[in-house]
Amino acid sequence: MISDGARDALSGFLEHARALRGASDNTIAAYNRDIATFLSFMSVHQGGSQGVAALARVGTPEMRSWMASERSSGTGARSLARKLSAVKSFYRWLSEREGFDATAVLSTRAPKFQAKLPRPLSVDAAKDVIDLMDVQSAEPWINARDQAVVTLLYGCGLRISEALSLTGADVPLGETLRIMGKGGKERIVPVIAAAREAVALYTRTVPFELAPDAALFRGARGGALNPRQVQKVVASVRMQLGLPASVTPHAMRHSFATHLLNAGGDLRAIQELLGHASLSTTQAYTAVDAARLMEVYRKAHPKA
Repeated sequence: MISDGARDALSGFLEHARALRGASDNTIAAYNRDIATFLSFMSVHQGGSQGVAALARVGTPEMRSWMASERSSGTGARSLARKLSAVKSFYRWLSEREGFDATAVLSTRAPKFQAKLPRPLSVDAAKDVIDLMDVQSAEPWINARDQAVVTLLYGCGLRISEALSLTGADVPLGETLRIMGKGGKERIVPVIAAAREAVALYTRTVPFELAPDAALFRGARGGALNPRQVQKVVASVRMQLGLPASVTPHAMRHSFATHLLNAGGDLRAIQELLGHASLSTTQAYTAVDAARLMEVYRKAHPKA
């Protein structure tokens, strides 16, 4: 049972995250779910609904109890770290608004876990995936559609959601694209000739009108293309090629970053192209050995 005060506080935090931090709908939903679960646990653990005053008194023992409960219910280290991050964000905002010391919550250590490194494709495998997209359907326009989408992922480093957010107003593609990424962050990405040509072929063959305010990429019945369909066709292609299960639409974006870096691309420039907020995210995103990173460092650092 969550008290009205705690529920109002959660609603206020979610509005703050949505309005001022530009959090996506998926992030807001995850925050709501994770924090509400935490508040419910505290109500049961403390033997009564938790108002704001009671939440302000949550200390290290209560945090340890909550984390132990999560682990005993099967929550993995990675998921628990995500939930703790959401709770900390909520407490940081709440403590500033209500004027209490949230050190006990904010200093709680996240469980350690082994980060999963991205597994990009080789250059040849990426090309094979794109080429094989052309023979997956009996409908030529669907083949052209799928090939265009995957070419944008690999050729421009787009997220699948970004590629599918393009509209009829974006074609014909020019040499650059203005992309609205995560958190409402806008970036400009160059569009290689292969991507322009792939999208142009699709627009010539698609049997539906591409209105400026409607989705560019369409499903078989004319509605906006579902990302699940792209995932399915990529899965089919990777099985035909004998590639591992790690080959997904998102792996094409990983491959874009890694291949650029391996070809001598600047890490910060790649960060901008991907729309990452921090350089550390870009570094973890690219599959490159320590020697290659040191080479980039020596070339970039004025005293190296």
